[in-house]
Amino acid sequence: MKTPKRLEPLIEDGLIDEVLRPLMSGKEAAVYVVRCGNALRCAKVYKEANKRSFRQAAEYQEGRKTRNSRQARAMAKGTRYGRKEAEDAWQNAEVSALFRLAGAGVRVPKPYDFLDGVLLMEMVTDAHGDAAPRLNDVELDADQAREYHAFVIRQIVLMLCTGLVHGDLSEFNVLLGPDGPVIIDLPQAVDAAANNHAFSMLERDVNNMAQYFGRFAPELKATRYAKEMWALYKAGTLVPETPLSGVYQEAEVSADVRAVMREIEAVKRDEARRQAARAELDAPPGTGEEPTPPWMR
Repeated sequence: MKTPKRLEPLIEDGLIDEVLRPLMSGKEAAVYVVRCGNALRCAKVYKEANKRSFRQAAEYQEGRKTRNSRQARAMAKGTRYGRKEAEDAWQNAEVSALFRLAGAGVRVPKPYDFLDGVLLMEMVTDAHGDAAPRLNDVELDADQAREYHAFVIRQIVLMLCTGLVHGDLSEFNVLLGPDGPVIIDLPQAVDAAANNHAFSMLERDVNNMAQYFGRFAPELKATRYAKEMWALYKAGTLVPETPLSGVYQEAEVSADVRAVMREIEAVKRDEARRQAARAELDAPPGTGEEPTPPWMR
């Protein structure tokens, strides 16, 4: 096939020997199968901001570091330089996340290089050496669903232990390799400690997985892994081997009944004094005595 223009620099630099075929085109990038020596790899070509459907929502950007104050100001103002810097930061976020997660043992495609908006990474294949299908394209039995769901939950825990939340996890960005699920598409990954939306994104990721695998094993829809792992994470006790139950009991604070009753009686006494004061002040004149003001009793 004709070499896409965006991939030409990688061929010139000897990173790619040949572009074989397009693999897929998503909301943020187009992916090609390429040959590097004797190995098949994927080249992910990021789309320009005005050509992709996934927008860099503010909640994903929160907590991300910038190189310097000039970059931060330009990005906030939306200048031409700022837009370019925002694009670079968006793309670099996935590269950084992939290296970080792969190093921590999370099942993600192994990254090799990043040049001019093109990410060169491992091609995830099935048992026959063909491109691995997405979860959305496979049918599972109940036991497979339980096994894969447990595996994905463990990957989410590993991610959280490295300080990251995927932020857009669903059956559309998990591939099914011969050794189980592989998580892909991470440019929107957020810092769990620095982003105020991290828990809501984590909960959405976990719920998406429960709903998908719950199609085949309905009991998975009732699990509450997100709240459980987040509570452990906030307490600083979450580690990759932490056993999880999928059950989370909201903390309940016992009511102090005696204190409540004391408050009620105090309110009643105050109201009684107010009513008595109004009655005395409203008493008709000529009764022989002036009413004693309540504050003089």
